[in-house]
Amino acid sequence: MSLPTAQPEVGATRQKLPRMRSSQLWYYFGPAFVASIAYIDPGNFATNFDGGARFGYRLLWVLLWSNAMAILIQYLAAKLGIATARTLPQNCRDQFSRPVTIGLWVAAEISALATDMAEFLGAALGFYLLVGGWLTGYGWSKTEILLAAAVASAICVFAILAMELWGFRKLELAIMSFVCIIGLCYAIEMFFIHPDWHAIAVHTLIPTIDSKSIYIAVGMLGATVMPHVIYLHSALVQPRVQSEIAETPYRQYRARLRHLRFETIDVFAAMNAAWLVNSAMVIVAAAAFAGRQWQNGMSIEEAHHTLGPLLGSVSATVFAIALLCSGLSSSTVGTMAGQVILEGFLEVKFSIFLRRLLTLIPAILVIASGLDPLKILILSQVVLSFTLPFALVPLLLLTGSQKVMGKFTNSKPIQILGWLAVAIIIALNLFLLWQTFSGQG
Repeated sequence: MSLPTAQPEVGATRQKLPRMRSSQLWYYFGPAFVASIAYIDPGNFATNFDGGARFGYRLLWVLLWSNAMAILIQYLAAKLGIATARTLPQNCRDQFSRPVTIGLWVAAEISALATDMAEFLGAALGFYLLVGGWLTGYGWSKTEILLAAAVASAICVFAILAMELWGFRKLELAIMSFVCIIGLCYAIEMFFIHPDWHAIAVHTLIPTIDSKSIYIAVGMLGATVMPHVIYLHSALVQPRVQSEIAETPYRQYRARLRHLRFETIDVFAAMNAAWLVNSAMVIVAAAAFAGRQWQNGMSIEEAHHTLGPLLGSVSATVFAIALLCSGLSSSTVGTMAGQVILEGFLEVKFSIFLRRLLTLIPAILVIASGLDPLKILILSQVVLSFTLPFALVPLLLLTGSQKVMGKFTNSKPIQILGWLAVAIIIALNLFLLWQTFSGQG
């Protein structure tokens, strides 16, 4: 629906908006928390523990600045969905030529499939860390345990996705519960360590980097902004947008402006919650593994096995539970993003359960072939580096277009900050690719 040509000033409209009530705020909470799962997925576990184990607290500032960029980008994704009542893929199909749209769809599908498969492997790895030791005692091999874990993960993901049949809000609450569980797990982990809070504050606020830590710093930032949730967030706001259809253009504008106001709070809360969890991962690794040498970096499995002797079996179990919740929830979100991408770019209907089944096949093949799931997680980050610009650039072009956004068009400062963030992210991701393929990582 197009916005009216003559509308009141935004400032005047804001004064007439109803006051925020706790019940209203709770109703609008959810979309950004679903998107935030991508910021605490299994790839973040591996990267954060590696960075904390090797460089202590020195890279906490990377997470702070990454979070600032994530807040801006997720705000713009939600803003596009609210202002146009259409998703980012749908807007791309409407505004760009057919060849460009097909190219964007291919890039988006690659990012969604790579992410979905990697996060599904992360869920299987979480199951493996929880029950692997017990099953090994019965003669099971690691590959057999991972295959059984993959089947169990698939069943759990199907069950989570089925919640949408009872209403999308139920699915949102389920994902938000996973975010809370992951946060609680790391709150518990913090009780087992004795971090240096002064050093944490200094390294969070003051950037420090050298030739050795720059690679992992780039990796931490490169794994933060994931293209599939940029597409997804513009779709997550649609159920509320569609319920706010008003009888006049002015009332419609007011409803969408109020919606954007609440969604901004949702984004700010969700992204900062993800930032705290990521920071806790680095702090736990730095405090627990200080002084230890990790020649080839720290893997998720090594972190789990080492936490037990250092902090006790409870700490290791809590870590595995957090990883499992991260894998299950991020795999669910990845499947949702894949459906939004396919239906938005190509205007076709596709069963989300069939989508999950199709992405399950390559993950099973990877496990059955004996490939290391952790290496697949790393490979997925490299793939995302290629596909990230294909989500960020269209987002900035669309939200900066008055033809598309009407009164919701980005202001000049927001547009400048957006392009600056995009330039930094693309440059650092290209640096990450150069590091990966030149063998200097």
